[in-house]
Amino acid sequence: MQDVLHDVLYLVASILFILGIKSMTHPRTAVRGNMLGASGMLVATIVVYMAVMNRGESLASVNIGLIVGAVAGLVLAVKIEMTAMPQLVAFFNGMGGLASLLVAGVNLGFVEGTPDHAEMIATAVSGLIGSVTFLGSMIAMGKLWELGFSKWELPLPVSFRHLLNAVLILICLFCGYRLTGDAGVEWYLGISITGCLLGFTLTSPIGGADMPVVIALLNSYSGLAASATGFVIGNNVLIVSGSLVGASGIILTSIMCKAMNRSLLNVLFGAVTKGEIADADEVYATVKSTSAEEVAMMLETAQRVVVVPGYGMAVAQAQRAVRDLATILEANDTEVEYAIHPVAGRMPGHMNVLLAEADVPYEQLKELSTINPTFDEVDISIVLGANDVVNPTAREEGSPIYGMPILDVDKSRVVIVIKRSLSPGYAGIPNPLFAQDNTLMLFGDGKDCITSITTAINT
Repeated sequence: MQDVLHDVLYLVASILFILGIKSMTHPRTAVRGNMLGASGMLVATIVVYMAVMNRGESLASVNIGLIVGAVAGLVLAVKIEMTAMPQLVAFFNGMGGLASLLVAGVNLGFVEGTPDHAEMIATAVSGLIGSVTFLGSMIAMGKLWELGFSKWELPLPVSFRHLLNAVLILICLFCGYRLTGDAGVEWYLGISITGCLLGFTLTSPIGGADMPVVIALLNSYSGLAASATGFVIGNNVLIVSGSLVGASGIILTSIMCKAMNRSLLNVLFGAVTKGEIADADEVYATVKSTSAEEVAMMLETAQRVVVVPGYGMAVAQAQRAVRDLATILEANDTEVEYAIHPVAGRMPGHMNVLLAEADVPYEQLKELSTINPTFDEVDISIVLGANDVVNPTAREEGSPIYGMPILDVDKSRVVIVIKRSLSPGYAGIPNPLFAQDNTLMLFGDGKDCITSITTAINT
């Protein structure tokens, strides 16, 4: 009877996970989706607690895990700023992979007699994907946080790097084959160590501009590792939840690749054409700067304004200041919209989350395909901390970002670029948009600049 109750509660948890993911497909219902997912995890945790009690085993380790996990989750939720959310997601992906790796490994120690081949295959898969996810996510997190260890990279030509990855994969497959034969812990250890090396060699060469894709893919990996671990320990809810995360992560990865006009293999193996990079001094020879007062004067007569947010907005925490400026412009009968590039920021949906936090109406957020045909009708485009996603060299064959869809802000009547400096984006190339005849640069902190423009309009 207890087993039936556990299965029913696991089914309830699985339904909550599915409803949660469904709700998180739209900003209006995202908060509810998050709560549904958290509720599903709570139900699953209660079932584990009940199962341990029914077996008459000590609850000490379970209690310690619950306390440590709850405290860690609370601290991270309170301390981590929205600007660091991509790093936190990468960290969670890594911890999910590590958890799957450890659970499958511990379970291996309880195998007696002739091992079950299906269980051993699941164990090998869990070890491989879990280890790749763990170290790969740590490297991704380090790149986003610009930590020193994330800059380590094997100084190998691309062809040799591919060969090394192939050798590491073959070693993992061989260890997995031996593991299914005698269930030796040493073979699992071989999979784990080699998988970690593979996670490093796969992730370390990938540039920061591709991190949104990498994070989405690693999120999928963590789900697949959890699902495989569910088969190892016979846990239905782990199989279901892991499969959901794995499938949604793959779908999101595909969407991000299409948004960048890149194939997944191109991103993973760092096969980005270097191209010819123009000299920054030449590109920026005709850059014109402006002031907050001059921008305010132009905005007072504009009929349509489009804000293009980028990672600079996240760093400056300028989303509320932008919303305040938009409110004033709308009171002056100015149409205000927000052009959202799919890979703006450091993770999928980064700009959507920040603007939703500032209570920006979702209807004003326009996708690239929707707003691009109308940029020639825009009076003023305000580029706030964006760089590569508005770089017109993406249209030029031979450019390192050639073919990547961009926001066509250069077609606006006037472009105001708010940026701390002329430093390049993740692609590491200068942006000729900054030197166009219709572009004015407003240098400074994003939040301070927007606040100064708002103040100038009000005075």
